[in-house]
Amino acid sequence: MLFNSYEFLIFFPVVTVLYFLLPHKYRWAMLLVASCVFYMAFIPIYILVLFATIVIDYVAAIYIAKSTGRRRKVLLAAGVVPIVLILAVFKYLDFLSGSFGAIANAFGLHYPIGVINIILPLGLSFHTFQGLSYVIEVYRGRQEPERHPGIFAVYVMFYPQLVAGPIERPSNLLHQFREVHGFDAQRVVDGLKLMLWGLFKKMVIADRLAVFVGEVYGAPEAHSGLGLALATLFFAIQIYCDFSGYSDIAIGAAQVMGFRLMTNFNRPYHAVSLSEFWKRWHISLSTWFRDYLYIPLGGNRVPKWRWQFNLFVTFLVSGLWHGANWTFVIWGALHGFYLILGLWTRGARETAARVTRLERHRTIRRMLGAVWVFVLVCFAWIFFRAESLDQAVLIVRRLFGGWQLHPSYVSATLDKMGVSAVDVVILLLSIGFMELVHLWQSSEEERRLFARSRAPVRWLIGYGLVFAILVAGVFSNNQFIYFQF
Repeated sequence: MLFNSYEFLIFFPVVTVLYFLLPHKYRWAMLLVASCVFYMAFIPIYILVLFATIVIDYVAAIYIAKSTGRRRKVLLAAGVVPIVLILAVFKYLDFLSGSFGAIANAFGLHYPIGVINIILPLGLSFHTFQGLSYVIEVYRGRQEPERHPGIFAVYVMFYPQLVAGPIERPSNLLHQFREVHGFDAQRVVDGLKLMLWGLFKKMVIADRLAVFVGEVYGAPEAHSGLGLALATLFFAIQIYCDFSGYSDIAIGAAQVMGFRLMTNFNRPYHAVSLSEFWKRWHISLSTWFRDYLYIPLGGNRVPKWRWQFNLFVTFLVSGLWHGANWTFVIWGALHGFYLILGLWTRGARETAARVTRLERHRTIRRMLGAVWVFVLVCFAWIFFRAESLDQAVLIVRRLFGGWQLHPSYVSATLDKMGVSAVDVVILLLSIGFMELVHLWQSSEEERRLFARSRAPVRWLIGYGLVFAILVAGVFSNNQFIYFQF
């Protein structure tokens, strides 16, 4: 079930009303049933895969808590390995088989195993990682095992963040299913506003941009360097509005019922360094890899070469987590390389700032840093969006040719992409409004001013978003990008 569907427009209020009407002791059961219905709206049979991972994590954690010494490590492996294997079979078996087949063909060998074309269960990587964090935290002694199987199942299957996160930690979410959440009108209104904001980003900006990005990336050989650059810029905005829009809806839906989910995005394109970008983008995943891969590898508490190795491996695995394709591996490797390059050139950049006296102009320096980071991130997005490595290489090669900034040429390029004058106006107004909101969010003084403003002003903005969605939204039930992961 998609958040931007008519089914969810019925599902959400029904579930919310039932949640507040039911006594607290029955709410977990209702949420579990609702989450099952939500997930089974996609491919019903795959609910069995989800149940299998829940049972493994639940049993493993209980036995880990009871055990001591080496037995704990054995039980940890017994809980982690089957879950990773389930993920590997559904997500990476075809990728590995195809890669082995290509290598065999290159050496003139016969590789008998073909591509099976397994359909990946929606959100498998998300709820797998959420379950793994629970087992690992129990092993580390930071989390008591949940004895109630139903409440643990709700923790993994909680419908707002089931398919695409945020990837929650047990210390933040698990205990909330035992808390009594009363009806709070202001909290409900705030949650609905956040959901509305997420729908605006998804339906007015992301889904409109998706049409033009798909046109260009579907046949990159037919477009000029300017068209490819514009499509890549559009995709950078599309994927942010699509994924952060999903997170806003998920966080808002949970907030309506009284649950607090972690922030997943914090104006990432305002970052002035790549390390800051990853503290702002998909925060639940980046912190997951930090806590369960980067730090266990040694983090930065090791010799410099090993620190850089740890960084690169973490981002390489992050790329592979996103998809079973070499394009995602290259995307992760690029971000790892960016960070390492930043470490290598830190001294030279500081020297250049002193020589050019940019260190005295902090605002200008931050603006230049943000532009440079955005350019690097956009270049990496080419590999993320391309359907194959060959297509990504083709786009990079053509990207730097056929550039003309004459108004008539730009207009012709936009026409070829399918971008009309109406689209340009809608996108400029919508993106401009989004950036104004971002600036407001970054200023504590502006937030206080808005909070003190009269209720009609705040409601006017809400009605304006509803109007914008109804008039300029794309009502095609486009799936969220991160559902495929």
